[in-house]
Amino acid sequence: MRRCLLLAAGLALAAGVVRAQPSEPTRGAELLAPFKRDLQAALGQGLAQGTVEAIRTCQLRAPAIAQARSVDGVRLGRASHRLRNPANAAPEWVAPILDAYVADPSDRAPRTVSLPERRSGYVEPILLQPACLTCHGETLAPDVAARIEQLYPEDRAVGFRVGDLRGVFWVEFPTER
Repeated sequence: MRRCLLLAAGLALAAGVVRAQPSEPTRGAELLAPFKRDLQAALGQGLAQGTVEAIRTCQLRAPAIAQARSVDGVRLGRASHRLRNPANAAPEWVAPILDAYVADPSDRAPRTVSLPERRSGYVEPILLQPACLTCHGETLAPDVAARIEQLYPEDRAVGFRVGDLRGVFWVEFPTER
């Protein structure tokens, strides 16, 4: 099954449905920067009240931040191959790039893609940092595990190690042409 998904993703890329290529910092990276900064600030505020509260902060604030930053034809968010929140499923154009990151851990370069209707997309990986282990690691404190189970009964976003691919940041925006 996995080989079929990878083959389909590869064929989509080859057919030009999505043209992914490594990219240097672009408009996409610039558009993601404030989103990432706001997420980090919200997480810091939540962590200041304790790890269990930080989980609730992520649940409520992350979608609001993404919505607030999705203006003027820009749409952005996070996605993962192991979701905590089903609402963060990858958009169709992001899925093959996420699959490629999962398939080849040696290639974590950001990608820029051309999308229909004079739009572009940009995707960059999220690699697990040591602080992320508290909520996404292999072993969780009982109160943390209980809060995650309460808020996300279908959670698949645990069992990670430092450096693992946690997911991706993505942004879709009008092409300036």
